[in-house]
Formats: sequence, structure tokens, C-alpha cells
Amino acid sequence: MLCQAASEMAIKVAVLDPLESCPASAIAYDHVVGSFHDSATVEEFAKRCEILTIEIEHVDAATLEKLEQHGVDCQPKASTVRIIQDKYLQKVHFSGHGIPLPEFMQIDDLEGAKRAGDLFGYPLMVKSKRLAYDGRGNAVAKTAEELSSAVAALGGFERGLYVEKWAPFVKELAVIVARGRDNSVLCYPVIETIHKENICHIVKAPASIPWKIRRQATDIAYKAVSSLEGAGVFAIELFLTRDGQVLLNEVAPRPHNSGHHTIESCYTSQYEQHLRAVIGLPLGDPSMKTPAAIMYNILGEEEGERGFCLAHQLIGRALSIKGAAIHWYDKPEMRKQRKMGHITIVGSSMGTVEAQLNALLSEEGRDCQSAVQPCVGIIMGSDSDLPVMKDAARILDAFDVPYEVRIVSAHRTPDVMFRYASSAQERGIQVIIAGAGGAAHLPGMVASLTPLPVIGVPVRASVLDGLDSLLSIVQMPRGVPVATVAVNNATNAGLLAVRMLGVGDPDLLARMSQYQEDTKEDVLTKAEKLQREGWESYLSP
Repeated sequence: MLCQAASEMAIKVAVLDPLESCPASAIAYDHVVGSFHDSATVEEFAKRCEILTIEIEHVDAATLEKLEQHGVDCQPKASTVRIIQDKYLQKVHFSGHGIPLPEFMQIDDLEGAKRAGDLFGYPLMVKSKRLAYDGRGNAVAKTAEELSSAVAALGGFERGLYVEKWAPFVKELAVIVARGRDNSVLCYPVIETIHKENICHIVKAPASIPWKIRRQATDIAYKAVSSLEGAGVFAIELFLTRDGQVLLNEVAPRPHNSGHHTIESCYTSQYEQHLRAVIGLPLGDPSMKTPAAIMYNILGEEEGERGFCLAHQLIGRALSIKGAAIHWYDKPEMRKQRKMGHITIVGSSMGTVEAQLNALLSEEGRDCQSAVQPCVGIIMGSDSDLPVMKDAARILDAFDVPYEVRIVSAHRTPDVMFRYASSAQERGIQVIIAGAGGAAHLPGMVASLTPLPVIGVPVRASVLDGLDSLLSIVQMPRGVPVATVAVNNATNAGLLAVRMLGVGDPDLLARMSQYQEDTKEDVLTKAEKLQREGWESYLSP
């Protein structure tokens, strides 16, 4: 994919890979068959290049340092590669720069491991310092008695081990970061990664998290990359814990699986950005050009031809999915859990792209590990409001907009209301329709707790004919807006929500235009009938 981006920029890329039929061999300007672990091979290969960069960190850092001493331009710098390829050195380095991490400790023997367990508690994560990726090099000890087996599973203490305090995360996040030769740093939007058997399975962009968490994750990623040397694209993997902390997990000094979505979803893909960075061109715009994207890794399910057949069946189905782009890596050998390609789906909302992925995977009995995400929340203070609020739901159904319906009382369940409003954005809700009667505080209270647009529906109560509800909702103080519709007119609330969503969804906006045209035709038909038949006949049963 780096070579593909390079060809569009008229940049010549030479590739060193041990496989004669590696994926890049078909499109690289030059392909050298050889091991990137062999110092002599790397040194000879470097003679062909003006700039030497990497797409895997498990290379010989000493060779890169030697090349730098002889004037070879290595990006990122060998010192960065040396730090990152040793997970323990990573922790030491980033801890020294004040970056929040899970607590960690080097262990040299079983007694040291037990002391770490006493200090950090269990379960305890035991990790290899080197050659650890996609779950390899990690073992969990749930008790002190399991430490020996965890160490043995990683090859023993001679492999170089350390432990981490268990991080009770609720989400795994990632940020792709670009650093230019002029030390400029740009961050892509924060994404959520979902893993299956320790391998990245699904990526959601952007992550559905509060803006404070997004800002915190971006700041950590920026600070981490700024502490390293050299240019290129970096992937910063993070934990979001139950108590709202963001902790750095690990860093990759290269384009990363979690950034594949950028090819379709961002103005500058991570591969184009990496080339810009290492060459010294201006960094490109990392922002998203589509409201939402989801990336699904095509992993080997079976060995050999059977595995290829299953993957090709999935690709065939993806061809009928709106917004889907297929990337097949053309690896010569199929193995279980091997990354063989990926599918990216872009769309107007996370709910839309999740629905598309669910449609793709449900055909073969798979689960994308996520239900279709509602983008509109319909809430009311009591079930007595439902006969009115159902009209908003019917409008959303007509426009195929996913939504949720909840009873949330501002007076009887204020804690529920607080949790609902403050978490709505994180859960992917984009518009809230709130119906209330009488004192009608629900729409305004919710609007004060969320940055999302809130539409208020005054519900007619048994007294005052709904005027109290209308005035209560419409008379919001400056700075806390609520878009208020007519008394009992949840239909208009649903239509207004569709229009709001349509600002970022041309297809939805087109359907709204068609709806308006249909209503116009309906009125013209009635007017013609009245004129033709006269009012008495028109009103007769």
C-alpha cells in the first residue's frame, strides 16, 4: 500500500523482503529478495536508496545506527527503532517523558515476578520485551501459581521479560500520528480498535468517546511522538479505563493496521503521509472526509485453498455493499489468523457503516461484535407521552434512520437523565428528541448536559392545553438552545432530526427533498379534487 501511494506521487520505492513473491514485489520500482535481519544485506540495499525507512520495527537497530554513522538517511531514526522494538525500553522512555502508562516492572526470576504480583495484584500481564505483536509475547497470570507457566509460555526469563499491572480497560483506542522532518506533528482522529484473539479485528473511525477523552488521547499521542527522533507515521495504541483514564499501551514506528481506513476516510492516507514525512514534503490534511468509517480485517480462517475460498466469498459479498472498498494483499500463503486483506466501509454515520458491516457478515453467520448504533435518541418523561412521541419514531423509520426510545424523567429519575445525556455523544447519538409535558424540564436539562442538538416536543397535558409545556421548553436561557416544535407535533421533531442528519448525508438530504416533493404532490392532488368535485362532494363520505 506504501508502493501504491508512492506511484501516485511519482516516487520510486525499492523494497527489501525475504519473499520473492511478497505483495509489494508486483508494484515496487525495485525489489530485493533478502532478510532485513541480515546486516550485510541491509547495508547493500541501502546503497540503492536516498532514504531508508521501515514497515516493520523488528529490524537490526545496530545496522541502522551503523548506516547513519556512514551518512545514510534513516527515517525514523535508529534510536527510535531501538527504543520501540523493545517494549520495556518503550515503557521506560515514555514514563520518563511523563506519559501515563500502566505500572510496569522488569523481572529477572520467579521471585521478582512474585514481588511484582504482590505489588500490582492479579491478574498480572507478563510480557516479552522483544518480538511481541498481535498477542504474541503476552501471557496472563491470574494467580501467583500461574506465574511459572506464564513465564514458560514466553520462553523463559532468558528471553527478557517484564510485567504490567492489569489495565481494566473498557475500550482500546489508537491515534495515527505523522511527524515531519521539520518536527511538525499532526494527529489523525482518535479511533477505536476491537481485537479478536489479540489481533486487530475491527477499527471504528472516529471513536465514539467524549471530547475530553478524545483530547486526552490526542495529547498523549502528540507528546509520545514528539519525544522520539526522526520522521514518519507512528501508531499510538491506548487503553481507556473504567475510571476515564487514558493510558499508553504501545507505539509502532510505521504505518499501522489501525490506520488502513485512512485510505478511504481521510484526505491524506497514512501511506501518503509517511512518504511526505520521510521525504520532507509538507504534511497532508489528516482529517476525515467522511463522517464515519469502519475497517474489517480479512483474517485467514482456514489453511490453504479452503482459506482462500472463504476469503474470496467474503470479498464477493462486499462488492454489493454500498461504501465498501476492498484491499487484498495478495500474500502467497494462507494461514489461520493471518491478515490477508481488509475491507473499509464509509458512510454518513457510525450506525450506517455498522449496519453495512452487519449486513455483510450476517450472510455468513459472523458477528461484527457491535449492534447497529442508533444516531437519534427519542426520550420522554413518562410512558403517557409515548402516543405522541411515536410519530417521531415513525418518521425515522420511514427514512431508515436508526434510533432508540427511552423513558428518562428529569424529576423522578434525574440520575438516569444525567447518565443518558452525558453519555449520548460517546454512544454515537447525533440528535436527541425529548418530549415532555407540564413543567417540561427534560429537553432543557438534557441540552445543558450534552453538546448534541436537542429537539423539544411539548406534550399536551390534562390542563392548560399544552401551553405550559410549550413555554417551559421554548423559554430556555441564553447559551442552552432547544429547538422547539409545536405542541404534540413529534412528526416535525422527527423531520427536523432527519434534516439535521442530512447536513452530513447527501443521500438522506435527497430523500428529504423527495419527501417534500411528495407532500407537495399530495396537496396539489387534493386541491385538484376539491376544484373538480366542489366542497360538498369533497366532504361527503
